[in-house]
Amino acid sequence: MGRGRAKAKQTKVARDLKYNSQEMDLDRLAKELHGEGQNQQSQEDDDPYADGNYIPRA
Repeated sequence: MGRGRAKAKQTKVARDLKYNSQEMDLDRLAKELHGEGQNQQSQEDDDPYADGNYIPRA
């Protein structure tokens, strides 16, 4: 029990993704799929939980 709201939310999100047109940058997508995207170092700098940036809780 209690799954009704969660399922309704998932259905709503799925419908939105299916029927609403999203702005897509197809050139960027093609570059990402072909491995012509940003280099690995710049992507790690953006991640706040990368190896050097994570501060464990006490």
